[in-house]
Amino acid sequence: MTLANPVRYTPDVEEIAADEQRTVQQLNESFDTILETTAEDYGHAVRSVHAKAHGLLRGRLTIDEGLAPELAQGLFATPGEHPVLMRMSTNAGDILDDAISLPRGLAIKVLDVDGERLPGAEGRTQDFIMVNGKVFQAKTAEAFAKNLKLLAATTDKAEGAKKVLSTVLRGVSSALGAVGIESATINTLGGAPHSEPLGETYYSATPFRYGDFIAKFSLVPYAGEQLRLEGKTIDPAGRPNAIRETVQQEMMSIDAAWELRVQLCRDLEAMPIEDATVEWDEEFSPFQRVGMIHADHQDSWSDKNVTLIDEKTRFSVWTGLAAHRPLGSINRARKDTYRHSADFRQARNRCPIHEPTGDATGG
Repeated sequence: MTLANPVRYTPDVEEIAADEQRTVQQLNESFDTILETTAEDYGHAVRSVHAKAHGLLRGRLTIDEGLAPELAQGLFATPGEHPVLMRMSTNAGDILDDAISLPRGLAIKVLDVDGERLPGAEGRTQDFIMVNGKVFQAKTAEAFAKNLKLLAATTDKAEGAKKVLSTVLRGVSSALGAVGIESATINTLGGAPHSEPLGETYYSATPFRYGDFIAKFSLVPYAGEQLRLEGKTIDPAGRPNAIRETVQQEMMSIDAAWELRVQLCRDLEAMPIEDATVEWDEEFSPFQRVGMIHADHQDSWSDKNVTLIDEKTRFSVWTGLAAHRPLGSINRARKDTYRHSADFRQARNRCPIHEPTGDATGG
């Protein structure tokens, strides 16, 4: 099949609402509710979203040689190898028992990256933030702010009730899945399966500039040991940190590998920038490999990794190259809110957060 030409990036592909700054303020207020509540409870500030980490890895990204011109863009224009840090998580702002099943997240920080930076992006790094779902649970930042306000009100309340609700919602999600329907909203509220993080495929869900073009990203398991984990689930019964314990045990012997892929936008109507709930058709524009990430067997919960990756590192879609500028309402709202959360955590914990380098990580 001949693919349509990719859409070229221009600033006018975005449609910026007049009241977006008000929405950002509402998001920050909800994040403050989560941050203050959890910091008071734990005596230690944690992230306002994806607070609970399950695996912390060091690895390397190898950018493929001989990429087609439309794929050889931005970071991926130059073949080579970069150290990476990876953080596996679930999306709640409080640290919950793993019996409450939530979508998986995977944050990646690529180190020693040269090129023009996004405004305010320190260091020489490129971040990718992904989830194990193809779309975002809210269409726009305004809708996300409304959802987050409701979730903030439940932070650290009635964990037992959350477990019961999660069990019910998993049943609903399973029933919908049997007829080919997946609900990002139900999954976010606790209906996600107890999936194996190492066997999941992850997606950026939102679009980004891709040099001259526009794209979404995905990360797909590649190593044989991981492929056997696809579709597998973890039994959390009696183990509040079952996911972390499972990943730690698996990574002691697994050499993990993933394909990093991009999906180019080829039609702005069918593959919209501003509506994060629309899945881009993979038949019309398939994901294409641009590199590989490897993480050799290691202790995924070592004290060193906890200090470096969980405590001293922040992840943001706005940390990186101008060539990979985040696009759309959801991404624009993430700029100030992610910084707001990281600044709170840094101040409350009195732990400076810096962009790492390959040397600092033993890269």
